Amino acid sequence: MAPPDPSVVRIGGPWRHLDVHANGIRFHVVEAERRTNPDDRSTALTDRPLVILLHGFGSFWWSWRHQLKGLTGARVVAVDLRGYGSSDKPPRGYDGWTLAGDTAGLVRALGHTSATLVGHADGGLVCWATAVLHPRAVHAIAVVSSPHPAALRTSVLRRRDQGRALLPWMLRYQMPVWPERALTRHGGAELERLVRSRASAKWLASEDFSETIGHLRQAIQIPSAAHSALEYQRWAVRSQLRNEGRRFMQSMKRPLSVPLLHLRGDADPYVLADPVRRTQRYAPHGRYVSIGGAGHFAHEEAPDAVNEQLSRFLTQVYG
Repeated sequence: MAPPDPSVVRIGGPWRHLDVHANGIRFHVVEAERRTNPDDRSTALTDRPLVILLHGFGSFWWSWRHQLKGLTGARVVAVDLRGYGSSDKPPRGYDGWTLAGDTAGLVRALGHTSATLVGHADGGLVCWATAVLHPRAVHAIAVVSSPHPAALRTSVLRRRDQGRALLPWMLRYQMPVWPERALTRHGGAELERLVRSRASAKWLASEDFSETIGHLRQAIQIPSAAHSALEYQRWAVRSQLRNEGRRFMQSMKRPLSVPLLHLRGDADPYVLADPVRRTQRYAPHGRYVSIGGAGHFAHEEAPDAVNEQLSRFLTQVYG
């Protein structure tokens, strides 16, 4: 059977699909349909604040479907990150420096000077990196199960429970070729196993999960998508042994200069509470919220609670 075409991720809904060029490549961007408000006299898209949603490992823009529908009062767009979905899949550029450049470039390409970035897991790392490396492009960040990278690294090295939760996956992905085959064989069954191991039982039993996992299994089989996804993980580990990675981590230790909201499902078995606590060293004025009953995918498992927190945060940020 032929692998799926990237167009399979252009799923219909109350949004529109765009192709946006930034940082030398093409990104697939999904923008929420604008809500009609009789009190809103603005006509230009750029009159509203920009919110960019960045997905995590093995996913694509679809993970933010509930936020595209539920967040109002802003221009909300979800992105297929470099290498994912219907975005370009170049052989290089999966390092923190380039990913931050991608996001800053997207802000400009969408006609804005700054944006609030919202990210899950790997997408959260992109939020942290962009906020530090391109501070003028970032108004605020909100992250889901994505502690500060230095805090997560310390927790993995010092806490046996966090090391056991994260390191086996990360180290397994360092092998060549085999992880790509594992992610794509049997119609993406390995990706489903990974998601199931990190999610709450309530979400796993829902129709929402059934629909979502079908889309995820299809999207990871798009040519080069699995390889690109794994390159994020490979850089995160291998860079620790190189000057490049040490320079990046040193850069990340600069104090965060923008507002922060951190959300974590209290049943998340992958990112534990300790690295979130350690994150407060780097963002002491941030807001840290636990989402009851949710696992690693709180924005999908408990979308109403997450949307309430995000809406409150955006109101505070933009007044």
